[in-house]
Amino acid sequence: MSASGGTKAIVAALAANLAIAAAKFVAFAFSGSSSMLAEGVHSLADSGNQALLLVGGKKAKREATPQHPFGYGRERYIYAFLVSIILFSVGGMFALYEGYEKIKHPHEIEHWYWPVGVLVFAIIAETFSFRTAIKESNLLRGKKSWKEFVRHAKAPELPVVLLEDLGALVGLILALGGVGLALLTGDGVWDGIGTVCIGVLLVLIAVVLAIETKSLLLGEAAGAEDEQKIEAAIVDGDVVTRIIHMRTLHLGPEELLVAAKIAVPQGDTGAEIASAINAAEARIREAVPIARVIYLEPDIYSEAEAAKGADRDAAPGGPTPHGTEH
Repeated sequence: MSASGGTKAIVAALAANLAIAAAKFVAFAFSGSSSMLAEGVHSLADSGNQALLLVGGKKAKREATPQHPFGYGRERYIYAFLVSIILFSVGGMFALYEGYEKIKHPHEIEHWYWPVGVLVFAIIAETFSFRTAIKESNLLRGKKSWKEFVRHAKAPELPVVLLEDLGALVGLILALGGVGLALLTGDGVWDGIGTVCIGVLLVLIAVVLAIETKSLLLGEAAGAEDEQKIEAAIVDGDVVTRIIHMRTLHLGPEELLVAAKIAVPQGDTGAEIASAINAAEARIREAVPIARVIYLEPDIYSEAEAAKGADRDAAPGGPTPHGTEH
């Protein structure tokens, strides 16, 4: 996986979650705290999620085959989508069920120092993991807000780790609050309430991740900045006079497909047009290095046809084409 895939952040989160999960299960065994059990399952699920992200990154490196001519870059999106499903089912729904059972059948927390000690340790470990994810994300985020970064990032790993770590930190605080109130009041219901809050939080994060990774799976265009660079690189003002229409599609986080119909002078020879197309492809790859699959179709620009507007039926995903855009 490339550096932009956030491998360092994933490994840091994996190490932290494995240590925290073990500590939480030990605390649950000694204290009987449902918050500890829910948090232990949450950390275990997070560990599995990070392992899935690493597997997805490795599988995405496979070379293209005749059956998959554009390669396996989207494997990273598939595994990120699986993470959202696991976070929802194993993490969120289990916590909701465990919290409901604890509210319905509360019991006093025994050996309070176990859950409190583990929660403090977990908060420190998760803070380290979250800090690593923030540092890795800042290398790519630029001037974007955190919301924009999560919504528009083409590499899914860093947004997944960021939201998981954020959810883990907030969940730990909720668990600590639930255990603390249960100890202060002597009423185990508070422990159950804290667990339900953790479940709601995890379900919400899972839904956000599912929505964002679904969009990537369906296929997203290049960002506005990259599209502007590509458009500027295609037109040379000599042979390639304008872009009639253009489509871009991410085949993976670091692989972009560019398809465009370009206007060329009517009197140019085939050799001149071919040379101009080759030059345009070289300029595109220089301007946007991830543009690895490029198809440029030459055509004669017609003012009369252009005045009619674009034929949206001929666009990819539209009805059966019945016209040509000129």
